[in-house]
Order: sequence, then structure tokens, then C-alpha cells
Amino acid sequence: MKQLIQSYKTGELGLFDVPPPVSDTNGILVTTTASLVSAGTEKMIVDIAKKSLLGKAKARPDLVKQVVDKMKQEGIKNTLEKVFNKLDTPIPLGYSCAGRVIQVGAQVDGFSVGDRVACGGAGYANHSEINYVPQNLCVKIPDGVDDLDASFVTVGAIALQGVRQAEPSLGERVAVIGLGLLGQLTVQLLKANGCKVLGCDLDPDKLVLVEKLGADSVCSPADMIATASAFSNGHGVDCVIITASTVSNQPIVDAGEISRLRGKVVVVGMVGMDVPRNSYYRKELDLRLSMAYGPGRYDPEYEEKGHDYPFSYVRWTEQRNFEAFLGLIAEGKVTPKALVTHQFDFDDALKAYDLLEGKGKEKYLGIVLNYPNADSYLESARAGSLSRSVKLNDQHKSGLSSDNISYGLIGAGNFAKSVILPNLTKVGGFDPVALCTATGVSAHAVGSKHGFAEIMTDSEAVFANPRINTVLITTRHNTHADCVLRALKAGKQAFVEKPLCINPAELEEIEQLYRPMQAAGKAPVLTVGFNRRFAPLISKMKEAVGEQPLAVTYRVNAGVIPRDVWIQDPEVGGGRIVGEVCHFVDTCSFLAGSNPVSVFATCVRKADRSVPDEDNLSILLNFANGSTAAIHYLAYGSRQVPKEWIELSTGSKTMQLNDFRELIIFDGSRKEKHKSANQDKGFQAEFTAFREGVRSGVAPIPFDSICATTRTTFAILESLRSGLPVPVG
Repeated sequence: MKQLIQSYKTGELGLFDVPPPVSDTNGILVTTTASLVSAGTEKMIVDIAKKSLLGKAKARPDLVKQVVDKMKQEGIKNTLEKVFNKLDTPIPLGYSCAGRVIQVGAQVDGFSVGDRVACGGAGYANHSEINYVPQNLCVKIPDGVDDLDASFVTVGAIALQGVRQAEPSLGERVAVIGLGLLGQLTVQLLKANGCKVLGCDLDPDKLVLVEKLGADSVCSPADMIATASAFSNGHGVDCVIITASTVSNQPIVDAGEISRLRGKVVVVGMVGMDVPRNSYYRKELDLRLSMAYGPGRYDPEYEEKGHDYPFSYVRWTEQRNFEAFLGLIAEGKVTPKALVTHQFDFDDALKAYDLLEGKGKEKYLGIVLNYPNADSYLESARAGSLSRSVKLNDQHKSGLSSDNISYGLIGAGNFAKSVILPNLTKVGGFDPVALCTATGVSAHAVGSKHGFAEIMTDSEAVFANPRINTVLITTRHNTHADCVLRALKAGKQAFVEKPLCINPAELEEIEQLYRPMQAAGKAPVLTVGFNRRFAPLISKMKEAVGEQPLAVTYRVNAGVIPRDVWIQDPEVGGGRIVGEVCHFVDTCSFLAGSNPVSVFATCVRKADRSVPDEDNLSILLNFANGSTAAIHYLAYGSRQVPKEWIELSTGSKTMQLNDFRELIIFDGSRKEKHKSANQDKGFQAEFTAFREGVRSGVAPIPFDSICATTRTTFAILESLRSGLPVPVG
């Protein structure tokens, strides 16, 4: 299938062949018939992407600050590598479309293959021949509404939510500032609500159009105050809805000037927000912001997991706004089609963006892309013949070097792109064969950059590929155990980014499969991404320790991760103890040269519930050889403090490691310093060890150690619940 993708680094737009996305259990696959190009939002995205690096920095000063802070922690080289990898992230354009259902997730009700649907949401309702859309971001299209009108569903819901925030009464006089797509639809919705409407815009053609579609009065910004006074009989308008897109503060100023005493101002568009206090204070104005499509926006429980809000408590959610907007089209009260100025077949989609970039002299407003291949994709899906892979090159036709590791990568998130793949390239000896991701956008960008022969969205094709002898797994934590089991059953070596799994049942299943393989001498190499044990400064500590028992204090200034981020979900990320603390347990185990035998954990109990209590905890580990370790893992704390600090004592020696950049070894009266300009957490050495482990058949981390670390994280959780020490079984 084809998808419209833009490079954030260069700004280049293109239509690319990518594999169709995977359908999750909470959503549907849709073959697109029509999608709306948002002249406002998409133009802004395109313009930013086409800016130079300096221009991007000026447009996003908040991100510049984050980069500077990261440089202080990790060093300039490491930070710049991550920044440039981030800039390589492609942008899927589009957020409003219509189409046909071709697959329904197992937990979805109310949709069937072949249904006509309207879909919304950035990252979901893309300009793409096939999209995956969560169930709460799509609705059935009523009879009598064609796909072209239905493709306006997201923009219509944004306009509708703005009107809901205004709470207009029948007969009230409302001004709409900015008459692009949002403004035009807002005027129509207000008229359907029985309001008198004044439309204001710089463009005289838009004033003519909005008057034709029902506005009671129109004006340019220069005439707004006088026109609004006459329109409201000198009282001031009851409400102003701002749908303009400008960095200027003038719409906020003008809205205050034309409002009546105790009127309302609702901001829907992206405008300057320096509110003039005097005029708003003297009139006691009610300033409101409208959040996109309505309640549910930016809530992963609603948008991704499909958990609806109770109808009696939240009358108008995103999805219900979609339905209401389509219902108004069916009744003839809103006419999106009247706003369409251009239509293009999807193969000619770049012509639409030429209009946005001003390469032609034509004026535009509503731009719709039509998809002539929708019926054929529906037929292929019904026949079960929808292809899930795309060939990128034929570099592996003649076979692979017997010395190299021919690998398939499952998952291509930020960590894989910024850390794993660059380090595989530095280490060498790894041949990229197949890349599997949930979406074709990331697959194409990452696959092309790193030389993969094939990209796909079906992971089974990776495990079944005879050319692949090794699988790298970098997906979300809840999929790790399943992918590891499938790799082992296929006889492939496996590297899985931490953690190995997220619950005891998964660990037991892995052990039951792997230990008999070990006993028979037929176990593939299996390792987990515990990179810190391979860090050069950790290796120096280990050399200096020898085999004697030791005491370790490991303080981690981890920072806050909000509750709604996936790693905090016990069913997806496993929580931070399973998903992150495993790193520090493994590092302490490596330094001690022994596995934990018992654990006691306690956490900070706070009234603030923005993060779990378990994110601020102290852990005491006892090891089989008599060593101890105290791990203090803290979400709260100053960002000025280094993220990781280790102090180790044994015999006459004390060692202090500061954030993997400086190591001081005190030995009697001697003091030895080791420094690194850039933070080195051991990634390159980790993959060197993995490469040699695959070649020799000896895993770089013993399986017993991996299991002990994993089991220890489960014991930490049990100790927190019981308040007692817990043996590591």
C-alpha cells in the first residue's frame, strides 16, 4: 500500500510503498476512500519540517532546553546522535478520513467488514491507503452522507467542540474570527443552533463564501469593532469564537474589544495568548479553550484502549461529537462539500501540498484526496491475501556471510533507532534482513536507513524466515515473553531489550522451554539488554573488586514518568520496578559476582498520586556470597543531580561511579581517577559480547543470572505489598 510521509529532518514529502499496519484488538483496519487535507494544521507541520535546524530550534525552544539538559548528563556526542536520530523520524500526515472496514479487532463491537466509517486522530486517520484506527476514533457513516462529506469528520468535531464550549443560546449573537475550514464549519454549526453570526477574515473570498453559507454579517479585521457594534445593537456580542491560525495576539485583543459585559471568548485556533488583562477584567469576560475533538482526546485509556466514558456523565465525547457532526450533515444543516475547492487522486497527493506551499497562484480551502484502490484492498482482505511485507532491496539474494549474524528486528521505537541500530552498525558483523513494526511509516524510514532487505508488519514472517538466525526484540514489555518463546521454538538466537518478561507465569514458561534445551546442549543464545554490566567503568570496578564480598549503594535519580505512560501500565509495561529497576539489580549482581537470595523493599508514601508510590523506593538485596546492595530508585528529585551514582566498598577499597562518566577508586592511601568525555553505559560492548556469544554459542549473560534478576523484581513488588523480607526463589 502507499502512504504519504514527510521527513521531519529535510521536509521532503513522498508517497512510499509500506506494509499495512497491524490491527490491535481494540480497533479496526480501514481502507481509505477519501481523506481531508487540513490547510491549517498540515501547512504548519509542513512549514516547520522544511525549516533549517536553526529554524526548527527557534520554533521549538522547549525542545532546545531538553537537548541542553541532556548534553550536561550524557555528553555532547551522545546527545547529538540521539537528536539526529529523532530528526530522522518520519511524519505521517493527515488526521481525518472516510473508508471501508476491512478487519475488526477481537474486542470491538458494532463494526463489520465492509461498513462505511469516518475516522479521526493524528497518527491514525492518515493519508494512507489503509489505516489502523482505535474503535473510539471511528463511527459509522449514516445513509445519505457520502464519503467526501464524511472525510471532514475530525475538523467538524473540532468546530463542534468549540461551539459546545461557547454554550450558545438560541438567538445569541456570536462572532467567529478566522474563516478557514474550522471557521466556516463553526458558522454553519452556530446557524444550526439558532444563533446570529458575524464572520471576520482578511480574505474577501472567504467572506463571500461564509455569507453565502448563512452568516448574517461579515467584516474584515479593520472593520470589526464598528461592524460588531452595529451587529449587536451596541451591546457587544454574546460570544467570540476564535478559529484563526496566527502567532499574532490581535485576535485575543479584538475579541475582548467586541464582547459584551460578561461575554465569552473561546479559543479554538492556534493564536497568540497574551491576554490583555484590562479589557478582560473590566468586562469580566469568560475565557475558554477548546481541546480538539472533545473529551477523550489525549487520554490513552479512551483513545488506545477503547474505554468509553459513561454517557450520563460525559455526554459529548470525541466519538459522540463525530456522530453528531455526521448527523447534522445527514439533516442538511452542515454542508462540508461546499467548502471543497480541490480534489486529487491519491497518486497525485503531492499536488495538494504544492498548493499549501504556495507553488501555484490558486486559492484553496477544502482539499480532498480520493483513493481509487479502496475496493481492491477490501477484496484482498476478504480473500485473506493482503500482503504484509515490502521488499526494499535484494542485497541478501546471494546468501549471507557465515561469520555474520543475519538478524530480524521486531520493533523500531526511539530506543531501537537511537541506541540499538547505531551500535549494531559500529560493532559490525550484523546483517539486517527483516524489520517488523506495527506501522509501515516507521518500518520504511528505519528499514531504508539501516539497509534491511524487507520490511513488514507481521512478526511471524520474521520467525519463519530461514535466512534469519537471530531475532532482536525491542517491542513493548508485554510482548517480550511471547516473542522470546517464538524465537526459541524457531531455533533462533534472541536478544530482548529488558525486561525478559513482566510476570512470574511468563518467566516460568520461558524456563520450562529453555532449561531442557540447555541440558541437551541445544539451547540458542538468549540474552537481555542489561547493558550497564558491559560499561567500561563498571568493568574497571569489577576488575578492582575481585571475588571478595562487597557492599554497594546505587542511587538512581530516575525522574517522573506520569501514570498514563504505557510503562506504568502493569499489563503493558509492567511498571517501573519490573521495567527499569531490573537494570540496577543486574548491575549489582554483576559487581557482586552472585545472585540475590533475599530482598526487602520499602517506598515513600505520599499524598501526591501523580506517580505511584513504588516509583520512590529503597531496596536491600542480600546475595548468596554475602554481599549486599542498597538500591535507591527515586522519581522525585532535582534534575541537577546526576542520574546514576554508585558507591562500592570492599576490603580496603571504596569506589565511586558518577553517571558512567567518572570513576574514582580509593585504595588505602592511593586515589585513582578515570574519566570519559561522553557517557558510556555499555551498549557498544554489549553488542560486541552478543555477537561473540552467538558465534561461540556461549551467552554473554548466564541464563541463571537473567532469571534471578527477573525473579528479584517480582520479589521487590511482593516485599512492598507485604512489608516483609522476601526470599528470591
